[in-house]
Amino acid sequence: MTIRCLLICFYEAFVFKVKWNVLSPTLSSGENMKTINCKSLSGRNELKLVFSLLFNSLIAITLTTAVNAKTLNMAYDADPVSMDPHEQLSGGTLQLSHMIFDPLLRWNRDLGFDARLAERWERVDEKTVRFHLRKGVKFHSGNEMTALDVRWTFDRLKRSPDFKGIFVPFEALNIVDKYTIELVTKEPYPLVLHTATYIFPMDRKFYDGYDGKGRTKDAIVKHGDAFASFNASGTGPYTIAKREQGVRVDFRRFANYWDTQSPGNVDKIVLTPIKEDPTRVAALLSGDVDFIAPVPPADLDRIDRDANVNLVTMSGTRIITFQLNQKRRPELKDKRVRQAIVYAINNAGIVKKIMRGFGTAAAQQSPKGYLGYVPDLKPRYDLAKAKRLMKEAGYANGFSATMMAPNNRYVNDDKIAEAVAGMLAKIKIKINLKTMPKAQYWPKFDERAADIMMIGWHSDTEDSSNFTEFLLHTPDESTGYGQYNSGNYSNASVDNLVVRNQKETNPAKRQAMLQEIERILHNEAAFVPLHWQDRAWAARKGVDIAPILNVMNFPYLGDLKMN
Repeated sequence: MTIRCLLICFYEAFVFKVKWNVLSPTLSSGENMKTINCKSLSGRNELKLVFSLLFNSLIAITLTTAVNAKTLNMAYDADPVSMDPHEQLSGGTLQLSHMIFDPLLRWNRDLGFDARLAERWERVDEKTVRFHLRKGVKFHSGNEMTALDVRWTFDRLKRSPDFKGIFVPFEALNIVDKYTIELVTKEPYPLVLHTATYIFPMDRKFYDGYDGKGRTKDAIVKHGDAFASFNASGTGPYTIAKREQGVRVDFRRFANYWDTQSPGNVDKIVLTPIKEDPTRVAALLSGDVDFIAPVPPADLDRIDRDANVNLVTMSGTRIITFQLNQKRRPELKDKRVRQAIVYAINNAGIVKKIMRGFGTAAAQQSPKGYLGYVPDLKPRYDLAKAKRLMKEAGYANGFSATMMAPNNRYVNDDKIAEAVAGMLAKIKIKINLKTMPKAQYWPKFDERAADIMMIGWHSDTEDSSNFTEFLLHTPDESTGYGQYNSGNYSNASVDNLVVRNQKETNPAKRQAMLQEIERILHNEAAFVPLHWQDRAWAARKGVDIAPILNVMNFPYLGDLKMN
């Protein structure tokens, strides 16, 4: 019974015209109703009874609401850099997108697909997949989501500097009717559903027009001050009630959220960024926060032993690397120098000592289980060989180089950078290292501001090709390929294989091409592979995080249950 209903009943009882049914305060259903014949009431005592019943019912509703309302206090190592889901292709952006927006479909823990805003889909022909949208879905603004919003979002993704590379294989998004769309590819394409997980429909009417400064509301400005950077209208389970960059983000449950079957019962989420690992862990163990990510490797055993905390871990597929800028540092154009750097870095030692075993030393981009994974490519630490290669290249006396890395983006990222700088000193490469929070780091990365820069990557499509498309393809602004290639590596054979594999639907043929890419990159020392980073989360007892976690590291917080 709502407060509005109670007030109506009170009014009718007050004028003595109808029976007033009062819900028992202990029940949430319509059972066990008491009936009072208000016509039989007379005098002040009867009126007092009416008031008393109303008061008690209101109190009961208030208390019930307070008890059922759940607040999650959580701490990440950083907060989202923007509210625009198309401004930056990053884990933080995608985590936020799954909170305030919803995709057409999303990954499940078995790397299959779950229906979201598209309730079903089917392949029409070798280039066309049809999606049937849910009806009656509301944006936070109150506008209804339709096929027009999906097409508007698709067009915006196609012009996003970070996302357009993912959508290069697509010819168009066609509208069949108000609630039906078709994704059409230029050629037969094996990753249509994979890519559809990145279509989070945006509210075209909300982003229409101009802001107070005369700028278009739909503008995408990297690291900028655009309307979409600070305002959002999605279909997701939460709205942003308050945001103070680097300090706090308050989320509120969207009252008209379409997914009424979701088990989630969290009404409010308070996200506090805590960069320092010890402080973040202490906040969880003291009860100041309910949920933290990531869990630093050094604290895994400590958290696992705590009876009041649950630890969840998963094998990871995110590769941590360094890129070597061949345009900034002429020495890095020599393949032997790049090989020397790879041989000088003991990445197995980094996993053992810095990551405390919470990772797997890598010699390629593709993790085991991906089509491109090559079993015989192994980590190749060999300091003596590294010195010989430096001598052969004419750099026995070394050279100086700059290095940049974030200090709150990947697990132990600053410590890893310091270790690598120390290892390179053994082959007389003097490193000037700078580390910084990711909000400051990404603009520097986009500027290619250092000779050696750290980048981690989890395949956006759970496919090997995605690594190369963004990290090692020749940079191409028109397609978005090479968007995160800060080393400016360029190899025509690699570029050709990237394009060819996207048109190949035969898994065996695709695997051959993807493995060839890995072998070329390995021989060329196109980048420095470090390790695949494992994942860990922790929450207090009563916060059931296990069902909402996945290897992509996009916690589906809308489905979170708390006791």
